Amino acid sequence: MLALQSLRHDPDSAKAALAKRADEGHSAAVDEVLSIDRARRGAIAEVENLKGRRNEVSKEIGRLKRDGQPAEDLIAEMRSVGDEISELDAVVSSSDDRIREILLGLPNLPLAEVPPGGEEDNVLVREWGDRVSFSFTPRPHWELGENLGILDLPRGAKVSGSGFPLLRKNGARLQRALVDFMIDLHTLEHGYEELRIPYLVTEESMVGTGQLPKFAEESYFTQRDGLWLVPTAEVPVTNLYRDELLTAGELPLRFTAYSPCFRREAGAAGKDTRGLLRVHQFDKVELVRYETPERSREALEELTREAEIVLQRLGLAYRVVILAAGDLGFSSAMTYDLEVWAPGVEKWLEVSSCSLFTDYQARRANLRFRPAPGGKPEFLHTLNGSGLALPRLMVALLETYQDEGGSVLLPEPLHRYTGFTRMDPS
Repeated sequence: MLALQSLRHDPDSAKAALAKRADEGHSAAVDEVLSIDRARRGAIAEVENLKGRRNEVSKEIGRLKRDGQPAEDLIAEMRSVGDEISELDAVVSSSDDRIREILLGLPNLPLAEVPPGGEEDNVLVREWGDRVSFSFTPRPHWELGENLGILDLPRGAKVSGSGFPLLRKNGARLQRALVDFMIDLHTLEHGYEELRIPYLVTEESMVGTGQLPKFAEESYFTQRDGLWLVPTAEVPVTNLYRDELLTAGELPLRFTAYSPCFRREAGAAGKDTRGLLRVHQFDKVELVRYETPERSREALEELTREAEIVLQRLGLAYRVVILAAGDLGFSSAMTYDLEVWAPGVEKWLEVSSCSLFTDYQARRANLRFRPAPGGKPEFLHTLNGSGLALPRLMVALLETYQDEGGSVLLPEPLHRYTGFTRMDPS
């Protein structure tokens, strides 16, 4: 979350940064926080004054009693003072709760280099590879998948409802191969530690990364146990060191983890719902970094390049864009999106968002490190990115490597993971 001290010190800068997100309500929320904070600090000062007065009078009452003099009036006054202190303590407590509530609802401040505006203002950084051309009209992945016998959308919907795809035979094997390929790449070449994570997390973990309270309606919740299905492996991995104090020598920490991801995506009905374009359950390999503030911006470039290498190894044309402030994720200070070209649907499809969160998640999850022995603890910086998300990667692979007969020839790096080089219509 945002630092209250920073809002006190320079509210105008915070408002200006939040205004880049194109939401006028953020400025009013900052004003409300500062107004409550002023009243809260006034109440704390008054409590200290009253406690000081109570200490002095208590000594006087003791002296009067020792001297056999009446002290009833002072005792009655102190009862009144005690009631005032209790009332003011309640004001401070309720103020703390309200300030935290507002701060949890405020998004991160975009970095200065993030362009203002909405989705239409995203900035192209680079493109890689040539979009494949065909001598025939390329099929969309749902036709290819059905003809190949690897995608069974009707039975997936029968079992769980729409948005829960079912992969069969070589489709299931291809997805497993992609996970293994990406995990091997990130661990053996990029230096990440592999984790096998829980798929259910506590409310505190969801708050720590920014999913709650903002995105409760888009997440799956188990009422009986009070646990949330992970929308991404980012949640458990970022919370691994919650409430712990690391040393500078332990940083950076770099983790990769596979997980299924569960997202209700409330309000997304009707948007690109055909085939695998938008689903409620999907597989993903995630990259998460804990970095010092001094090198976190550089780390974002490294993280993005590591995700790009997956697409390069698979020979898929893609582009990298910087998201404008109005298109940024709630917790992000800066994001690069990787969009792969899918010729069958003729669209650029997002397969990764590589984001720097500065100290926003660290404040929510209390992730700190000590820069030097005996030094004052600081909040570290967190980053994450998909490396990569599977459904749209599968879309791009099937549609890019199809032939006129409906077969799909796999790129060479996947051959040893799948055990086959092509898929033919059944």
